[in-house]
Amino acid sequence: MARRTNGSRPGASSDPRASSGPRANGGGPRSNGGPAKGAAGVKDVAAAAGVSLGTVSNVLNRPDSVSPKTRAKVEQTMASLGFVRNESARQLRSGKSRILAYLMLDAGNPFFTDVARGVEEAAREAGLSVVLCNSNDDAEREADYLDLLEQQRVQGVLITPVAPGSDRLLNLPNRGTPVVLLDRPAEDDSHCSVSVDDVLGGDVAISHLIELGHTRIAFVGGPENIGQVVDRRTGAQNAMKRAGLPLDNLIDISTAALTVAEGRGAGERLAGLPADRRPTAAFCANDLLALGLLQQCVRLGLRVPADLAIVGYDDIEFAEAAAVPLTSVRQPRQLLGKTAAELLLDEASNPDHQHQRLTFTPELIVRTSTQG
Repeated sequence: MARRTNGSRPGASSDPRASSGPRANGGGPRSNGGPAKGAAGVKDVAAAAGVSLGTVSNVLNRPDSVSPKTRAKVEQTMASLGFVRNESARQLRSGKSRILAYLMLDAGNPFFTDVARGVEEAAREAGLSVVLCNSNDDAEREADYLDLLEQQRVQGVLITPVAPGSDRLLNLPNRGTPVVLLDRPAEDDSHCSVSVDDVLGGDVAISHLIELGHTRIAFVGGPENIGQVVDRRTGAQNAMKRAGLPLDNLIDISTAALTVAEGRGAGERLAGLPADRRPTAAFCANDLLALGLLQQCVRLGLRVPADLAIVGYDDIEFAEAAAVPLTSVRQPRQLLGKTAAELLLDEASNPDHQHQRLTFTPELIVRTSTQG
């Protein structure tokens, strides 16, 4: 369930990854007195169908204004002539492409590709395409992509930001390119945003482990510039305090990235801790870290969950398919993407659009890695 602030429900839909949009106007040279296959223009279609240029234009741009019989005749003629709409020309006239962009934080994380599927679903429904970009958690790379996308006149940008408060990000809407934050809440009313309550997610994960009797728990995650990691740690600390456990019992195992390799490294470090400090459970800031930690436990001969219970975050498909099925905090990944794209399309087309900050509630999915 999502919590909503500011404004009414968006009316359009959108989506990330690449999906193709409607057919477009086009033109091309004629040879031997007739249109070549795939090179017919609107004049060729009008002549062959016996209708006016205006009627062909209406079929392309305002099909509801043309009678079904005439529309079917024109569309059949387009197909027989191999007519392909010239989308580049349309973009020059309108000043906008039929493309949405999703600038994700890490293309190597299946969480973001699942989000992109939701973006794509909404975009297809709106007859748009989606281009995917990967900042790779690099602020400079993110800035370069934002400049490029603005130059390409995309309809709008969905972004899981490295730097949510950057001037470049704040100024894009003022220059005509709508922006919606995805997987991060907006800090003010400058953007729409769609996210999950990560503080609650961290709290839910640690509370589950405490209920199972664990009192020394590792938090595995980093780097600190990722807001989701900070929020999930805050939630973990909240749960420890509420249970009356000292914060020293939440052992911080920082990582340089949210990857499987970093999870394996965290497993090495956990195994090397003195017995009186070694945790009996671990909460990882995402599933990739948790899967790496699980792999390392298997290599070291540690039993999961008997020697170390593990909770991940995101509930990607690999979580359930792991050698020891992984308990994880689920985010509604595709719904996040679809909802964000709908907000973006509403902002791009609705003069009465109001910015909204939507927050979804995470859900704990319990599997063998905590309850063997």
